[in-house]
Order: sequence, then C-alpha cells, then structure tokens
Amino acid sequence: MNVIVISIGDELLIGQTINTNASWLGQEISKIGGNIIEGLTISDKKDQIIQSVDYAINKADVVVITGGLGPTKDDITKHTLTEYFETELEIHQPTLEKITTYFSMRKRPMLESNIQQAALPKDCTILTNNYGTASGMWFEKTGKVVISLPGVPYEMKGIMTEEVFPRFKEKFQLQSMYHKTILTQGIGESFLAEQLADWENRIRQEGLGLAYLPSPGIVKLRVSSTQGEKDKEKIEEYLKEIQVLLPQAVFGYENETLPEIIGKQLLEKGLKIGTVESCTSGLLANQIVSISGASDYFEGSLLTYSYKLKEEILGISKTTLLENGAVSEIVALQMAEKGLEKLDVDICLSTTGIAGPLGGTEDKPVGLVWIGLATKNGVKAMKFQFGDNRERNLQMTVLSALNWLRYELLK
Repeated sequence: MNVIVISIGDELLIGQTINTNASWLGQEISKIGGNIIEGLTISDKKDQIIQSVDYAINKADVVVITGGLGPTKDDITKHTLTEYFETELEIHQPTLEKITTYFSMRKRPMLESNIQQAALPKDCTILTNNYGTASGMWFEKTGKVVISLPGVPYEMKGIMTEEVFPRFKEKFQLQSMYHKTILTQGIGESFLAEQLADWENRIRQEGLGLAYLPSPGIVKLRVSSTQGEKDKEKIEEYLKEIQVLLPQAVFGYENETLPEIIGKQLLEKGLKIGTVESCTSGLLANQIVSISGASDYFEGSLLTYSYKLKEEILGISKTTLLENGAVSEIVALQMAEKGLEKLDVDICLSTTGIAGPLGGTEDKPVGLVWIGLATKNGVKAMKFQFGDNRERNLQMTVLSALNWLRYELLK
C-alpha cells in the first residue's frame, strides 16, 4: 500500500504552524505496513488541491489529505473534492445529529455554517468524527482511495485510528511490520554508530532494519522487522544489549520522555527535587512539571539570572562571582548546594552557562554550560560545551541535566 500525504494550509507553508500531522501519519501508517512514498504541502486553493490529488492518485494506492475542512469560507476542500469526484452535497443526517448534540452539550448556538458541515458528498463513505464537527470522507476511484480529514491534530488522529486504519486492514494486504525504538541522550549520532558498529552488523545480517533518528540532544534508534511480532523478542534482546553497553545514554523506549522517567524514579524513591537556574531561567523546572502529578515530588525553583540575585537569594559571595564568573564550576556547585538548603529538598539541580549568541569569550565560549547536582550525600558538577545556537543550547542543557539526574537515580 503506497501512500501520499497531502497537507493543506497556508499556515503550514509560511511556517506559522508546524506540520505535526504529516509526521504522525508517517509513523502510524508505516507501523501497519503502509509505505509513505511522498508528502506534499499545498495552499488552500482549488486548483492546487485538484492538481495535487490528480498527481497523487496516479502514483499511490492511497492519498491522505488533511486540512481545509471546517465551517469557514476558506475551508474549500470538501467542495473541491465533491466537484473532482463528480458528485453533489447532501445533508448527512447522522452527522447533523452529532453536530447538534455537540453544540447542545456545550450550550453554544449552532450557526448556519455549522449546519452546512453536515452537507457531505453523496458518493463517498463518511468517516465519523467523535472529537469535532468536521467529518472525514473516503472516496474511491479506479481502485484508488482518497481520504480527506480535518487538520485539527486530535480530530485527525481520532478518525484515522477509529475509522481509517480498520478499513485499510480490510481493503489491503498489508505487510506485517514491527518496530521498536530506543532513546539515547548525550551521545552524537556518528559516535553512537561507531560504538555500535559490530552490533549494527549483526542486526543487518539478521535481515532487520535499523534507522538512526537524530534531533538536538537525542538520538533514537529504530529497529524494524517485516516479519511482524515474530521478531519481537529478537529485537528486544538486541535493544537490551545497547542498554547494558551505554547505560549513561539510554533513557527509554518509544515515546517516553525524560521528565516522565525521572518523575517515576523520584516517586518510587520518595524524593523531593528543586532547581536553581541561571541560563535556562525556568526551562528545566518547566520540563519537570510538564508531567501530571509533578507536585508530589517537585518543590520549586529559584531563578537567579543576575549576579545580584545569586548573592542576595543564594548567598554566593561577590568575591566568588567576580573571581570565577557566574559560568564556572564553583558557582554551579554552590548554586546546587544553596538550593538544596533553601528549597529543603533531597535533590537540587543547577544550571549556569553562556547560551549565546552574545557573551562568549576565548576562555568561555558560547555554549559553555555547567550543571550542578546536590544531594544530602554531596554535590558535584559537570561541564558541557554545546554549540552556538541559543535555543538549541538551552534545550541541550535541560536534556543533559535531566539525563544526568536519571542516571544518578539509577545508581
């Protein structure tokens, strides 16, 4: 089953909205054995939609379109596809009833534009949307399938999961696939590949697929099999080998996150944590509390960006700051140590660095970061040298701090 994904929306083209739908569709369709051969992003214009569908339907078995379905005048996908497939709109009563119930439950007036969302192409299969008011549509032409879905991510995912995937499995002979992904932090893709050269050779000799999926601070390794769950145990054994070989780097599997993992560790050990932040200015705390229930283990954060607050709030001496600079091992150590005491926690993480692009010197270049970690048993600090991109440096600092904490908690 070859698939082309068409994403409709000017907001996607100008970068105002990140196209997470295409990413999710690629992952999920490949999991069930589909083959994404191309992805197109187009504007909300009739001729663009027609040209793209014409092109895609001649190359692929399935065309999945997201976006352009809604109550406003610029949502033209439904009307364009109705014309393309030479049919006409009619009120679809089950959809109208769902829309009526949707507005009634929210005690909101239903406008004529909302009612018109129930006007759907007569010659298509209507895909129920249990999460919004725009129904999905399934067209067939000369053995090809064209699916149109709303662009709202949770609505699109709901329709795909509940309506589309079951139909795919009925209509197509899908090749059974199994994937498992292991997550690493703090080790570059090329260095990781070098460390795993022998392991990778064995993987490929077994006929398994291997993909390196890098992003700032994290490299994912996805091992896959066309034999489905038949190779599940074999793949899991291979991934366990990496966990044993690189325990400092491997932090989880699939969609796990570092905040989620350290949250579980802290809860299991009954520990409280806090942060003292300079360069990250609350980003580290924000990640820790991104997990529901974080109040059970997170006490709070002290944001001491300036020398003044490092002196007044933490009690770090002016002499120490002037002689060593804020971005130094001793200051990172004292930030963590003082935070442990003032926040009354079991663990305190500190961050101080030069995020850039300004502020670097020959001795302390942009990207230099010190992270401190204090517990009742002592305090230590680690030095990192990231790059010259401010946003990426802050992201890498947060990930490195969380992964270091994860590894320390394991020990």
